[in-house]
Amino acid sequence: MSGHFTHHGGRLADACVQFGGTPPDWLDLSTGINPDSWRPAATLAVDWQALPDPAALATLEHTAASYFQCNPALCAAVPGSEVGLRQLARLLGLLGLYQPLAYGTYAAAFDRAEPVDDLSGLPNRASALILGNPNNPDGRILSRDALLSLLAHQERHGGWLIVDEAFADCDPDWSVAAQVAPGKRLIVLRSFGKFFGLAGLRLGFVIAPPDVLHGLRQRFGDWPLHTAALAYGQAAYADTAWIVATRNSLVARAAALDSVLHHHGLTPKGACPLFRLGTMLNASNVFNALAQQHILTRPFSGHPTLLRIGLPRDDAALSRLDATLAKAPHSG
Repeated sequence: MSGHFTHHGGRLADACVQFGGTPPDWLDLSTGINPDSWRPAATLAVDWQALPDPAALATLEHTAASYFQCNPALCAAVPGSEVGLRQLARLLGLLGLYQPLAYGTYAAAFDRAEPVDDLSGLPNRASALILGNPNNPDGRILSRDALLSLLAHQERHGGWLIVDEAFADCDPDWSVAAQVAPGKRLIVLRSFGKFFGLAGLRLGFVIAPPDVLHGLRQRFGDWPLHTAALAYGQAAYADTAWIVATRNSLVARAAALDSVLHHHGLTPKGACPLFRLGTMLNASNVFNALAQQHILTRPFSGHPTLLRIGLPRDDAALSRLDATLAKAPHSG
């Protein structure tokens, strides 16, 4: 398989070059992005000629903070949680600690980074520990008590705990955003694009103590977001009916995906309904067999038995995956 596909999902242009077809031919299951995205009302207008309004930024941050159940004074909107993390890493200037099976940007964001296999054996020195909760790609959930215990360790040694909650919208009980406070060394990242299905908007949030937010705001300047991100984000976070309905539908659709994967002898892992991590003898063979039929999934360099499969959009897409898996060399 090409190394292109082990770095990030969503590389349909590369997939078309290597396996043929055009983007409309493909079923893209390579990301953890909700395929049934939030849609703005027809009356929602975006004035592309106007500079982004600081008042609209403040409104977005307050609306998002209410949704996250955190202090609005500690919530800053950024142009994507990934770039937010990269700026945080430079601002903190510490050694970054990450788990080996995790989002690749965790290691790439820091000038110095080390993997930690065992969270019970963290080093006794100042560091920035970055954890996904839910974790990408295995969907693992750490309890609030476990995270607060890790925070206590980091604080004892002058470090920080950064919790990436890019996929936490699926269940508000997973979040520790309400625990962020002045004097605590806890930072939470949130992503708009995963749950709301609009990753191209490049909208995220950093929830952090005031000194950290001040440093970030200086780095991003007067207009951190474009006008559409301000308008869409504020409206989406206020759309309670859509949010509740989507949480329920994602759980049901993930259960249907699990049933298909089990039927083909795969072992799905993960609590996040936006994706499943499949375990198989040879993920490369399965990736290629699916790609030959224009279904894109997400393999992982250094993990030859793992393949992440995103949530299909509808029953027709799930049936297409089911029929293709029936012919793929994944069992044995």
